[in-house]
Parts: sequence; C-alpha cells; structure tokens
Amino acid sequence: MEESTAPPKIVIADDNHQNVELLEAYLGDFDCEIQTAHDGEETLRVVEEFGPDLLLLDVMMPRLSGFEVCKKLRAGEATKDLLILMVTALNEAADFERGVQAGADDFLTKPVNKIELLCRIRGLLRVRHLKTQLDRTLAYLAEFEAASRATTREPRPS
Repeated sequence: MEESTAPPKIVIADDNHQNVELLEAYLGDFDCEIQTAHDGEETLRVVEEFGPDLLLLDVMMPRLSGFEVCKKLRAGEATKDLLILMVTALNEAADFERGVQAGADDFLTKPVNKIELLCRIRGLLRVRHLKTQLDRTLAYLAEFEAASRATTREPRPS
C-alpha cells in the first residue's frame, strides 16, 4: 500500500477578498495547494475542476449560500465525501444546526484564529488519511478472504 505524499488541496470560498487573503496568509506555512472562489456558483465550479481535499466555506455568499453549496456538494457522487469546514460570522445554535443538516464537517467562527484554523485543518485531514488507510486495509482483507475461499474450494490433486 503506497503512501500519498502530495500536499492537500484546499479551496477557500469567501466573497470578502480580505478574508480570502487572511486565510491564504494563515495557510502560508502549511504545505498545501490553494484555489479560491468568491461566490457559491464559482465554488461549485472550482471544487469540480480542482478536486480539493478540503473546502473552507463561508456561509454568507452571493449566488448560492454556503449552506446551499454544502447541500449540493453532499448530493454529488464525486464530492459527497469532501471535507467541509464552514467559516462563518454566524454564531447562533440554529446556524450551526443548519450547517450540520447541510453536511458540514466542522465550523470556525470569524474572526478566525490562525492556530485554531490550522489545528482543525490538520485534524480533519488526519481523520481523512486514517479513513483512507482503513478503507484500503479492508479492501485488501476482502480480496485476501475471497482468494482464500477460492483456493479452499478447488479440488486438490491426488
């Protein structure tokens, strides 16, 4: 089983250019590839074209809200497992509940703390990495079991 050493791909989606620049600066020392989007429709297009590992998603954006973007991504076969970290100025319990219902994996409230952002990103990516390893191991074991069953069914030469 090979280890992937490619840096993670991250999309920053926020209609406020200063917020995008701040998040890019926070990720400056983090080994990753970054793409940006400035509204909901553009976010969907960038995610489709770039194939990120993680989406930093603002909630209040033009054309499609972060909630709507999240729902659409969760409904897509290619994007249903994308890590989505909602970054929002909203901080009411109902807003978090709505985000969970839309399919967000985690939340950060603005103004964003750099250390908290990097810890959340590392944690989400680590869990994804471990899940990928587990899935590969389970697939390997399933192949091994199927091969084992096939060899025990074959008649042995006398």
